[in-house]
Amino acid sequence: MSSDVTTITVTGESGYDVLVGRGILGRVAEGLGPAVAKVLIVHPPTLGAAAAELRESLLDRYEVLLAEIPDAEAGKRVEVAAFCWQVMGQADFTRTDAVIGFGGGAVTDLAGFVAATWLRGVTLVQAPTTLLGMVDAAVGGKTGINTNEGKNLVGAFYAPSLVVADLDLLRGLARNEILAGFGEVVKCGLIAEPEILDIIEADVDRATDPGSDELRRLIELSIAVKARVVSSDFKEAGLREILNFGHTLGHAIEHAERYQWRHGAAVAVGMMFAAELSRLTGRLPDEVVDRTRRILESLSLPTSYPAGRWPTLLATMQRDKKTRGSMLRFIVLDDLARPTVLQGPETSLLFAAYQEIAS
Repeated sequence: MSSDVTTITVTGESGYDVLVGRGILGRVAEGLGPAVAKVLIVHPPTLGAAAAELRESLLDRYEVLLAEIPDAEAGKRVEVAAFCWQVMGQADFTRTDAVIGFGGGAVTDLAGFVAATWLRGVTLVQAPTTLLGMVDAAVGGKTGINTNEGKNLVGAFYAPSLVVADLDLLRGLARNEILAGFGEVVKCGLIAEPEILDIIEADVDRATDPGSDELRRLIELSIAVKARVVSSDFKEAGLREILNFGHTLGHAIEHAERYQWRHGAAVAVGMMFAAELSRLTGRLPDEVVDRTRRILESLSLPTSYPAGRWPTLLATMQRDKKTRGSMLRFIVLDDLARPTVLQGPETSLLFAAYQEIAS
């Protein structure tokens, strides 16, 4: 087991640590606490063998059950949550028992929701296995499921007791899975931490190599950005909204594509839209918009979407949970690392920004 572990702390009312390192998956037990007797490991089919190994490592101290759920967004359904509740109910899980989310962002979202809702809240440990999960979904305490009307419309703010990001789990991922996770990494660079953009531009191959020090640095910087924001605004009353940069249109694209697009790809298009919106409102210099496009394209992430899809996207955005009443809200940039909220922009302005990214 590696002793080279970086600890990033989320403070506030529901504080917890995020551990980043290699060969550290066994440390999930540190988040379970002395009262836990039973543990449910929620995992996707692709991690069946790894979940079984994790279960074996915990069996000397706990009764451990496995709940295999569908991969990706197909797992974020109320029927899947109900399956997990059924497993816990039949095993007599009490309020002092625990859930471990072991998988990508969709798995940790679903596992978090199950933990938040079973007996109004049991211990939760997140063990993300994808880049997206490590830098975004597993950190911050947002849990949720999708409905036919949109993404993450049902959920809860619920903090884990510990997050363990074992970087060795990234080595088995396909390259396109790594690249998809970079949507959220680039977002952190644009809204708060320009060093992220510098590292990607310096050597995109090293930046995207699961075994490199560069990718580890990017993950740590991204988690630190989220930890700072969440520590001061756990329930998205103010500052935390900046983490939605690119997400309003991004979630609409995911919905339009029936969740067949990777989250990071949809957010990449959403960030280009938000950057163009920032430029059209006189906030953001051309060079920052151009730099954003270059970086996303260097990561093979999309920067455009079909022109004719705008009416559908607009209708979906108007149902977005970030909307206040009938007023759309977008996170835009006054400059690099200077995010702000744009409330109630004219539909004509939104259409003009979309034309800039339309293909």
